[in-house]
Amino acid sequence: MKLTLRILLFGAIAALVYLCIQSILTPIDFDKQQKIREAMIRDRLIDIRDAQVGYKNANGVYAANFGELQKFLNEVRIPFLIKEGELTDEQLKEGMTEQEAVKKGIIRRDTNWVLAKDTILGSSFNVAAIGNVPGFENHTFLLDTATLSSTSGYTVPVFECGVPYDVYLGDLDRQLLFNLKDKNAKLNRYLGLRVGSIMEINNNAGNWEQF
Repeated sequence: MKLTLRILLFGAIAALVYLCIQSILTPIDFDKQQKIREAMIRDRLIDIRDAQVGYKNANGVYAANFGELQKFLNEVRIPFLIKEGELTDEQLKEGMTEQEAVKKGIIRRDTNWVLAKDTILGSSFNVAAIGNVPGFENHTFLLDTATLSSTSGYTVPVFECGVPYDVYLGDLDRQLLFNLKDKNAKLNRYLGLRVGSIMEINNNAGNWEQF
């Protein structure tokens, strides 16, 4: 009887120790995975933002979907300025302009027309995957566009692109995920990562850049 009690006691102690260790390790692992995953996602959102800015510069509006954005990156050529040489302080003091320096052959300024992808994202960038969430390629970023009125009365095209916590943290501890979402919901924040906004003019800022 005593042996049975001892076995049960040791089992209870072992279970308690395990639970204590898990209560420490689970939040640590959650935070670690969140940081790793969000670093990759932020980089992709910045790429999407850069591509959207390039698209708007060429078309006056933002791409409404990733198909339009991919076509722009793969097919449209945009000007790329090649700069060789700079005016010296002495030349600037003398009032020499860049145009004069170019005419005299002192400096070089040439414009080449290069594929948007090569100029904005680099020739090795995989345009076909631009809309996929890194690490969760079967999920696509949510993309939307709108037109807002500024305080001065101008209409301003805006876009937002994001991914909810549920997509890239959904396989982690449910309680910790709930706590994260609840905390941000109470602060009226987007429950995930996002660049831009269709509700306000925010210069296409990432929500991680605003806190």
